[in-house]
Amino acid sequence: MSERRSLAPHPVIDQSSPSRAVRALSIRSVRKVYDELEAIRDISLDVLEGEFLSLLGPSGCGKSTLLMMIAGLLDTTEGEIAIGGERVSGPRREIGVVFQSPLLLPWRSVIENVLLPIEMLKLPRRVYEPRAMALLEMAKIAEFADKLPNQLSGGMKQRVSICRALVHDPRILLMDEPFSALDAITRDEMGLELLQLWQIHRKTVIFVTHSIREAALLSDRVLVMGRRPATITSEVAINLPRPRSIAMTEDEDFNRYVRLLRTAIEASHGA
Repeated sequence: MSERRSLAPHPVIDQSSPSRAVRALSIRSVRKVYDELEAIRDISLDVLEGEFLSLLGPSGCGKSTLLMMIAGLLDTTEGEIAIGGERVSGPRREIGVVFQSPLLLPWRSVIENVLLPIEMLKLPRRVYEPRAMALLEMAKIAEFADKLPNQLSGGMKQRVSICRALVHDPRILLMDEPFSALDAITRDEMGLELLQLWQIHRKTVIFVTHSIREAALLSDRVLVMGRRPATITSEVAINLPRPRSIAMTEDEDFNRYVRLLRTAIEASHGA
């Protein structure tokens, strides 16, 4: 692979930075009701700057609903979500979102898809185009910058989607089951590549998944969500060393966390 390009002028946050203890996001008594269906009930939590937080639970338990409220794409019925003390009332520049489907525009090349947020935010292209190429290099798809989405594999399309979400340098990255449509091997590879990008940029990540193993491998902390109306039923800190690897999934320490999370899910959904 060619030499990694700098992402200047955006600084890399060191892993030992004191910003680790700064609150990036706060959620207070949030509730969401669709017509007469209560999807989310009284959720409160804080997310720290630079934290990798996963929301874990089976499909349909409200994880994506909570994520879309954080993104400002859904309104809360009750309660408040705030970033830097300011209430979230719509989409914000400091938030990047990666959806379950890559949602690439088929008529635009890879690099043009990545630069789409720059156009929408009316930011200077000449400043952000080198950053876009640097992200594609780190995602190992720079050679496909001029290709169309239909020339890419599923995993490559999701890499483009992640680069697009990061190109405008958001503080918070929201990811809604981004690897669920991939095969097991590609999913593991994508998870490790995501961790490498996270180690470099140290964005605050909120990651939705229904995979216990994925949550344990990626996260600093995992919140288990119970059945609808969803609440946070358990919180598990994942105290495993970083950087992480697929090999550690064979270790007893890792599997102890997997068992702990599985027990928490079974308890919340069996209640």
